[in-house]
Amino acid sequence: MFAVTILGNNSALPAYDRHPTAQIVTLNDQVLLIDCGEGTQMQLSRYKVKRGKLNHIFISHLHGDHYFGLIGLVTSMGLLGREQPLHLYAPPGLDEIIQLQLKVAATSLPFELVYHALTKEELILDGPKFSVECFSTKHRIPCWGFIVREKKLPRKVDKDKAIEFMIPASFYNSLKEGTDYITKDGTVILNDQVTIPNSAPKSYAFCADTIYDERIAAIAKDVTLLYHEATYLKDLEERAAARFHSTTIQAAMIAKKANANQLLLGHFSSKYEFLDDYLTEATAVFPNTQLAIEGVTFLVKR
Repeated sequence: MFAVTILGNNSALPAYDRHPTAQIVTLNDQVLLIDCGEGTQMQLSRYKVKRGKLNHIFISHLHGDHYFGLIGLVTSMGLLGREQPLHLYAPPGLDEIIQLQLKVAATSLPFELVYHALTKEELILDGPKFSVECFSTKHRIPCWGFIVREKKLPRKVDKDKAIEFMIPASFYNSLKEGTDYITKDGTVILNDQVTIPNSAPKSYAFCADTIYDERIAAIAKDVTLLYHEATYLKDLEERAAARFHSTTIQAAMIAKKANANQLLLGHFSSKYEFLDDYLTEATAVFPNTQLAIEGVTFLVKR
């Protein structure tokens, strides 16, 4: 399963039972956290996210509504006896903040906190089943977005056919790579006799705080699911620009130019209690739009 669970969807001020930005990305057995606003660990418990599976945390920038929940989460992991390393990807400076917080509290973590400083656009995590790359956005301070891409082998095994041809399960990975199977007597079982084409790999782009920037559309070209901040409705475009944020219409335009399959809107201003107008405005430009409602899990699918 490839999915995104919304833990927090509000901007700087928590309001109307909406929390600052935090999202969980689930990719099969992997659990990733993107941003960690105030209250994130409470939201993890509320929505029954298994934090023991959380090994990678990505922080977009050092405005408090995107990381003030981090020290609480990290120290709680220590109190719960975590031992495996925790990888943190964030702009320079956050490591010093965390170490200061731990120092003044005379706290030692029982696990290694591995810090990866975000300094340029690059591939920052490359695993066997997925990868994560970062890209810069245009905000008041250095800010980063992230693209999570799943990896798939080109073929899927038709198990019934593979069993019929008595191909051992130990050879299945080779079949997925497109290799023919040769029996002990030299008979060649053609790959396409026992496999089918795999579906295309899917992707999720998290576009953090930013002014309207068409460059993002090129970076996130053809992503399956695009999250884009939409702090304000369209009538406050000037305020959005002044504060280096985006509007509903601007987010929808980026999704359209990127040829994204689906758009998620979030980072809602506390100015608005009700969010219906967000959806109305955005869908007029990009119909396949949804609101990043807390507690909802969105499947990354075509």
